Amino acid sequence: MPDPFFPRPQIHGHRGCRGLFPENTLPAFQHAVALGIDVLELDVVVSADGQVVVSHEPWFSATICRLPTGEKIPAEQEHYYNIYQLPYAQIRQFDCGLTRHPGFPRQQNVPACKPLLREVIQSVEAQAARLGRPPLCYSIEVKTEPGGDGVFHPAPASFVPLVLAVAEEEGVAARVTLLSFDLRVLRVARPLLPALSLCLLIEGEARPLAEYVTELGFVPEVLGPDYHLLTPALSQAAHDLGMQLVPWTVNDADLMRQLIGAGITGITTDYPDLMLAVVNDRL
Repeated sequence: MPDPFFPRPQIHGHRGCRGLFPENTLPAFQHAVALGIDVLELDVVVSADGQVVVSHEPWFSATICRLPTGEKIPAEQEHYYNIYQLPYAQIRQFDCGLTRHPGFPRQQNVPACKPLLREVIQSVEAQAARLGRPPLCYSIEVKTEPGGDGVFHPAPASFVPLVLAVAEEEGVAARVTLLSFDLRVLRVARPLLPALSLCLLIEGEARPLAEYVTELGFVPEVLGPDYHLLTPALSQAAHDLGMQLVPWTVNDADLMRQLIGAGITGITTDYPDLMLAVVNDRL
């Protein structure tokens, strides 16, 4: 059911505002804050020197990143540029803002590196204070899978504490939801910080929600389904368990309207400007 602190569904800026500025960069987060979103959604990986870096992939995507020389990254070589094998000082030398993602023609491109999670939080907190905005919330996705342990990322038992330490040191842990498709991440996080909000992400083949919960071993606070999976049955099952619902990634105004009327808590979108227009009845 909707969060009582929000009179309308929360607007979750996906990777900041990927449709408008380069994903997971400071310009994207700053623009999303300026627009007036409620929650920043972002992804984190880990560098060779143990820094928590904001990035969707644990490597430099050939679609959106360039080598320190300015050259494009060959698609067949992108996995060689493994963030987990590079110190952060070297990671900062790659540009991931000047190359427009082909799926987002409205994107404004500016020079940008992959920032640290700490850097993002500090920038967002300062900007919200300057604008006189209430403190924002953070949805932080931990990107892991069993086959990547020790190759592209630490195992969850090492990864999760790094993320939580940053959130606690920056004073925002009470406003963080930790997201993951990997049940191991949620299991590790629960005892480390019992009050932390956890979100189970789901995609692919539809399964009854009860199966996920049984496999996980507890009921997380939030369910984040691919919006294609959001049926009345799934919504009812989540509500029966007391879970909030935040579908992703919704970029169509008509679909936003449908979901707003379906009792969801929030919507994750690449175009927070579009959702703001929808909720303010400007479209």
